[in-house]
Amino acid sequence: MSGSSHSYLIGLVGNGIGPSLTPALHEREADELGIRYLYRRLDLDVLGRPATAVGEILGAAQLAGYDGLNITHPCKQLVLDHLDELSPDAAALGAVNTVVLSDGRMVGHNTDWSGFARSFDRGLPDAPLTSVVLLGAGGAGAAVAHALLTLGTARLTILDVDQWRARGLATALSDRFGPGRALGGAADDLADALATVDGLVHATPTGMAAHPGLPLPADLLRPDLWVADIVYRPLETALVRTARDLGCRVLDGGGMAVFQAVDAFKLFTGVEPDADRMLAHFTALVTEPSTGVRVA
Repeated sequence: MSGSSHSYLIGLVGNGIGPSLTPALHEREADELGIRYLYRRLDLDVLGRPATAVGEILGAAQLAGYDGLNITHPCKQLVLDHLDELSPDAAALGAVNTVVLSDGRMVGHNTDWSGFARSFDRGLPDAPLTSVVLLGAGGAGAAVAHALLTLGTARLTILDVDQWRARGLATALSDRFGPGRALGGAADDLADALATVDGLVHATPTGMAAHPGLPLPADLLRPDLWVADIVYRPLETALVRTARDLGCRVLDGGGMAVFQAVDAFKLFTGVEPDADRMLAHFTALVTEPSTGVRVA
């Protein structure tokens, strides 16, 4: 046990976050390390505040002595204008899921991308990355896209119901990673895009308990396609189950949920948590009865 004389007050900001596993995941690891650690939910729905009030929530948390905040849907991009500083990754991604409050300053980080990258390395270590389709270009999609190109994806096709958001993300990624590495388009182009690629990553809310179902027609999947989902409640989404039944190699959203929490915990405390132990915490938590739907 590491132990610490400092107690930590951490919060999670977002909509409908009551069922999130993130608070318990952090607190269980802190207990193992002998760290006093209280993780509270700041649910905008419960507080009766719109997502645009995220700056107000941050200011209140700072005044209340919080050490850090995790930021989830729909505030990962809205929070940017209210921070004093961004880490290089967060600035490049244009999305923040972790805010460290220290010395009167609010510094934004992004551990979603590193969480996905570590999960992918662990779960699909030899998956081909010549060509990949990413469905969803929001804050989580931006983080996953950054991770995929960092991992070596040669060509990433980003599709979204808002094709301009997808194209804007692709342009930003091509500026960072090189011309032609990322292309953006409309979700309607999914059938053609999937025809010859190596893998599919799903980064929309579809499949969560509150948004059940498949994000694409099942007949677009084929056995030689690997499929990754970032949704973790339920762990076996309709997409993961359907793809596995077809013979696809699959990666559920659990690893990303855990590894983003591992990285956030270290940012908040300066202490390196035990990733394997946090995976065990997660496995225990996710099997407990709940209807949760959020990755922080």
